[in-house]
Amino acid sequence: MTSTPTRPPIAPPQGTTFSSATPSSSLEPSGEQIVVLYVVRQCFFRTKIKAKTLDSLVVIFGFWNVPGVRNCINPLKLFTIGWHELCHIAAAILSGGKIMKVTIDPYVGGATLVEGGKPVFILASGYIGSTLLGGLFTLAGWDTLVAKIMSFVLAVGLIMPLALVRDKLTILLTIIYEALLIGFWFVDHGGALRWYCLFVGVMNVLFVLWDVADDRFFHKSNDSDATQWSILFPSTSPHQWALFWIVFQLGVLASFCVLGIMVFKRSDAEMTAEAASFLPT
Repeated sequence: MTSTPTRPPIAPPQGTTFSSATPSSSLEPSGEQIVVLYVVRQCFFRTKIKAKTLDSLVVIFGFWNVPGVRNCINPLKLFTIGWHELCHIAAAILSGGKIMKVTIDPYVGGATLVEGGKPVFILASGYIGSTLLGGLFTLAGWDTLVAKIMSFVLAVGLIMPLALVRDKLTILLTIIYEALLIGFWFVDHGGALRWYCLFVGVMNVLFVLWDVADDRFFHKSNDSDATQWSILFPSTSPHQWALFWIVFQLGVLASFCVLGIMVFKRSDAEMTAEAASFLPT
């Protein structure tokens, strides 16, 4: 008897000068690291779900959902959604499952139909995979050399989803984003790549926020993994699963920030010199 396919199991201020002096503690950020922390903080508070920050939510949801505006970041959305679904696919194959269908769309979200395999392993791989990749891209925001290396991952990742997309505008925007990625190699000797990677990192590491928002507020046809967890374990509601994964992802983001502070204690000049050893520009 042939079993009915299920989703993975049912997936889907200016002028301020910072000192570059070496900090006295391994956890005390240097001048350049303070700038990165500020950007991460801004990215976080623009996604924090509270009434007093509703104006910020309108902005971020606009770029993710509002017709017209959302098209501007379609390539980055496809990269984020595509990696998330790839993690489901890999987990399904590793656990003996069979991939029936994969959907990667910037408007309706992603979905992977799976037959067999281990449901908990397949479902958990999505948010965990997005979080870890996002953490690595966030870490690239602390060091130019790491950003150069991660830029190759991004370059390939922007192209791969096009295998499932035929929208001409999205293809054109992907070319533009690839061109920006290449161009940033020549801005400040590759230093601009740090901010590109940092933005992509935050978008991936906090994927659960966009996933739940698509499901809860915009009723996308492909529901969130949080909803699928509640189907797998009915005693826990989607909101509780969403809270669990949000706390998990924020914890990972904080951990990578601490790691960046501890490991990459370099001034801009030191980072430039180090990065020059790898494909200098």
